[in-house]
Formats: sequence, structure tokens, C-alpha cells
Amino acid sequence: MPDPDWTAPTLGHPLDATVALPGSKSLTNRYLVIAALADGVSRIRRPLRSRDTLLMASALRALGASIEDATGGTEADWLIDPAPLRGGARIDCGLAGTVMRFLPPVAALATGAVDFDGDPGARDRPMGPALAALRALGVDVQDDGRGALPFTVRGAGRVRGGSVTLDASASSQFVSALLLAGARFDDGVTIHHDGEPVPSQPHIDMTVEVLRDVGAVIDDGEADTWHVEPGELGALDVEVEPDLTNAGPFLAAALVSGGRVHVPGWPQHTTQAGDALRDILDAMGAEVALTRDGLTVRGGDGIVGVDVDLHDASELTPVVAALAALADSPTVIRGVGHIRGHETDRLAALETELRALGADVAQSEDGLRIAPAPLHGGLFHTYADHRMVMAGAVLGLAVPGLVVEDVATVGKTLPAFTALWERLVGDVTAGARS
Repeated sequence: MPDPDWTAPTLGHPLDATVALPGSKSLTNRYLVIAALADGVSRIRRPLRSRDTLLMASALRALGASIEDATGGTEADWLIDPAPLRGGARIDCGLAGTVMRFLPPVAALATGAVDFDGDPGARDRPMGPALAALRALGVDVQDDGRGALPFTVRGAGRVRGGSVTLDASASSQFVSALLLAGARFDDGVTIHHDGEPVPSQPHIDMTVEVLRDVGAVIDDGEADTWHVEPGELGALDVEVEPDLTNAGPFLAAALVSGGRVHVPGWPQHTTQAGDALRDILDAMGAEVALTRDGLTVRGGDGIVGVDVDLHDASELTPVVAALAALADSPTVIRGVGHIRGHETDRLAALETELRALGADVAQSEDGLRIAPAPLHGGLFHTYADHRMVMAGAVLGLAVPGLVVEDVATVGKTLPAFTALWERLVGDVTAGARS
């Protein structure tokens, strides 16, 4: 376990490395929910083992599902045996948006009260539209008017379903949550979005695809409307793709070093929003090649600033901002105002921490403007946000003396991050300060 503060290793040479990454958090947690609602035993191969996915597994166990290691060890498959959903559970959401948003509709199918809470920071994450949508579908939700954690869902063993309108402009997870449970509602569910464009549309596409793979009948042919027919969900036997968003800092290292990084197993077709890295890194000066063996990124003579809309891939913002702070020309990041409601206000956090290192950066209404400026070392605060840890590591490649605060928070999605990073850089002496 790394110490709370970690001195990010600095590179003195071009990289030539291969980094094999564990599975996607987004896919793992969707598969877990579907498996707990399915009509038979499911097997999830190569699931991600991280704080978010372990919280999801623990929550589903509390609701009645059996989730066990198939072969033992941290790389084991998961076997999920669904069972009648039960109340009387307390769900720890941690800081996991997928847990706090995907599971209330599932809890509504249980019999009895299910209490939800999480880390202190989770109580600031928006939940109001999701809870209001459940109430409109006849579910008893008690939150004392907060529209946020903590809250209680009093399940009646069934949900009538039907049509509901909500504003999902704060999170695509509001839509995915109803889609995942909707086939188990008596009348299915029809979801209408009314508001600013839904962020991270690829995550909704991912939800639709995995549900169709297990037999759900979904009509998404009309803009901002999704309809799920009532019916059974089939059991899964699926291997989880590598997490493409977690690949971001490793591929960014190729640009920073002017070297080469290869990620094996990169899918030829995917609904993961992290696949946008291919175009983003290409625009920032990398040579990007996708083959059957995986994705290879080669850096060039520098990093080129970009004007990029990350509305559909906002999880990439911290790493792209770190690259922009090291670029030779200005960058504008647009379309990500909604990340103010993520693990922290990411726009404010990035502006504060980059400016503290000497960067020329300012927030706009929906993003950041970053211009070249000399950088220096210092303590990089992370605000309990795993993506801030990854941004700090990228900056540290070129900025000596950069110390990343609370590095263990990266365990939310990639517990092995520091070990993988130090292996990538080849500096086995890089490490923690007490």
C-alpha cells in the first residue's frame, strides 16, 4: 500500500513499454447489476476488482444475490446467482456514481426498506432527478427533500413502470439506471429526457448494448427517448474489456516522453467512451495505430494544444488537461460543465492545482482554457478523486518534485495504478514520502 503522499516519478528517456490493464469499471458494474436481475447463473470473466466494483458486489449481495469467486484469487471470474431481492439492507455507495444511481431502481424491486449512504463527498453528488423519476413510477423514496444521499427506498417487491420524464443533463447514469432495471418492471419503462444534452452518451449506448445482449427489447430510435419492454434478462457469460479510460495516463506518457506505449486487448468495436483517446491523442501530436494486437501510441517532437469537446468522454478531462499543461500551444476543453458534480468539482480542482504548479489556466462556463507556461514541482491535491491522481502522475513525468496527495484514492478504479506506473517509467526507486 503506497503512503498517502507519493512522489511521482520523472522521466529522463523515451518510453518503450506495454501496459496490460484490468477490466472496465463501467462494464463490470453494468454486468453485475444485470446478472443480479437475470434468470440464471452468470459468469463475469476478468472483472475489475476496485473499490467501486467491490462496493457494487457487496451491495448486490446485501440485496440477496450470491456473488462468489469462481477460482479464487484477485483475477478470478465472478459467478453470480440471482435470488429474490430483499430489503433490510444498508448500501454503502462510497463515491461510486454507479452504485448510488444504478441500485435505487433495483432496490425498488425488493421487499422492504433499503438505506443508501456513502462517503461525505458522495452527499454532494446530484441524485434529485433520479429519485423524482422513481417517485413518478410509484416508488416510495424518502430523502427529506435533499435530492441526494442519504435516502431510503421502500421496495414493494414490484414496480408498476410506465412512462417517466426526467432531466438527465447532470448524468447519463440517471437514464442507465432505469434502463438496467426497466425490463423487470410490470409495464417496462419509457424514459423521456427533457433538458440540456445528456452527457456521456456512449455510456447510455453501452447500457443499451449489454441489455440487448441478454435479450432485453429496447427502442432507442427517437432522440432523448428510450423504451424497455417488460421481460426476462438472460444470464451472462462475458469477458470484460480493458478499461479504456484508465488507459489514458499510460498512453499520455508516450506523448510526454516522445516514446511508445502499447495497450494489448484494445477492442476493435466498443461503446466505452475512453475509445475517444485515439482521436484526441492523434490531434495532440501522437501517432496512433489500432491493430488486432491492441493500441499503440507513439509520441513525436512535442505536444500540440487542441480545441476539444469532451462532452461524451468527460472522464478523460483531467488527463487531457495535464497534457495541455505540458503542450507547446494553447488548449480549450469544452462541453464538460457537468463534471463539477463528479467526485469533486473537477474544473475547480484542475484550475487550482495546475495554477499552483505555474500553469496558465482558467475555467470557462463549460470547461478549461490552458496555455503554455513554465511548471514547477509541489504538492498536487487530489480531493479524493481518482482521476486527479492520474493527472498528477502525467504531470510528474515532466515536472520534477511533484508530489501527489492521497494517492490511494486511485483505488476507486485502479488499485494497481502506482505499481503499473512505476513499472512503466522504469524507476523502481520512485515512491512515497512520509
